[in-house]
Amino acid sequence: MASSLTSKSILGSTKPGSSSLSPDLRRLSSPAVQISIRTQTKKNLQIKATGSSYGTHFRVSTFGESHGGGVGCIIDGCPPRIPLSESDLQFDLDRRRPGQSRITTPRKETDTCRISSGVSEGMTTGTPIHVFVPNTDQRGLDYSEMSVAYRPSHADATYDMKYGVRSVQGGGRSSARETIGRVAPGALAKKILKQFAGTEILAYVSQVHQVVLPEDLVDHENLTLEQIENNIVRCPNPEYAEKMIAAIDAVRTKGNSVGGVVTCIVRNAPRGLGTPVFDKLEAELAKACMSLPATKGFEFGSGFSGTFLTGLEHNDEFYTDENGRIRTKTNRSGGIQGGISNGEIINMRVAFKPTSTIGRKQNTVTRDKKETEMIARGRHDPCVVPRAVPMVEAMVALVLVDQLMAQYAQCHLFPINPELQEPLRTASPVELEQLQNAAAL
Repeated sequence: MASSLTSKSILGSTKPGSSSLSPDLRRLSSPAVQISIRTQTKKNLQIKATGSSYGTHFRVSTFGESHGGGVGCIIDGCPPRIPLSESDLQFDLDRRRPGQSRITTPRKETDTCRISSGVSEGMTTGTPIHVFVPNTDQRGLDYSEMSVAYRPSHADATYDMKYGVRSVQGGGRSSARETIGRVAPGALAKKILKQFAGTEILAYVSQVHQVVLPEDLVDHENLTLEQIENNIVRCPNPEYAEKMIAAIDAVRTKGNSVGGVVTCIVRNAPRGLGTPVFDKLEAELAKACMSLPATKGFEFGSGFSGTFLTGLEHNDEFYTDENGRIRTKTNRSGGIQGGISNGEIINMRVAFKPTSTIGRKQNTVTRDKKETEMIARGRHDPCVVPRAVPMVEAMVALVLVDQLMAQYAQCHLFPINPELQEPLRTASPVELEQLQNAAAL
């Protein structure tokens, strides 16, 4: 009888000729019972920790720096036969781009996108989609001081701490310009969600500094994109929009900045999205939204205000509507219960800090650890939230389309239980024709 023990090592391997057997095991070694040690050479361990990709079934990887040749993304896993052209992506890229108004950065970029793979004759092919946006208005010399001194509350110092090197101009990957690679696939994700589930995603500015839009002034059931895009701050209430613009103007002229909150809602989200325990839908949404630059907080449903209520006050009671569907009378759960969507409006709020780079003198240190003063140069938003609106929509869309594909693969690929589950909505022939006509234009 022969027996063999194989030892595996992660950090190193057993030296040749050495034995790790205990004295008791050595005494057992005999011609009848032979124990041998097979030494192994050290293996390289592959660690996927780059942090530039999101999604499992609909996977997006972004690339590029703020002042490099350009930025963009690769979309892997997009379903085939989806009508798609650059114009489908350009609308949201235009909402995100700099230079839109006096309350955004004055950097002039058209952010014109190019699709170079994954689309043939106006339809997706199911293969990776490459989207690229060139940088055309770089001013690298504005950042010469940043090569030796760290901007307070920016990523300059931590990038050096992690990598030992960094892209100085514009903050490199930490710049909000990286979000082009999110907004473009987010536009595609929104199109897929609308076509196959009737899902709508709308975000708007609900707070700028100390100007807070009361929740009861926005009708989430009937809110439209036109109401949001009606002013430069993207607040659907004209009165509060003017107050927010004034608050941004007040700090902009002084070289300072303020933060704010973006509220996002999802209408007609399919029931059953998300999974229990670690991959709850709200957890995925939180991760996605908090990965955006300048984010500092995330609230879902009743959020922190729900802590002031009792269970009786907070619970969403169930009822059956006129169509025989199970609904909730209130929506403090935010459209998700137990980590799974219940068909009600999903709502969340994302807090953005004041822009870190400001035109005021501040104390800092240099890369060789000497204390100094600096005034940051460059072109920056006095408040990031107006341009953050399409960014939040994009991240929410990327989460939901990934979850929609997962839900279909696990729970709808085979016959469903019609007593408890609803079939996924698909576009009608008329809607499909409209989408194809739009792609042709």
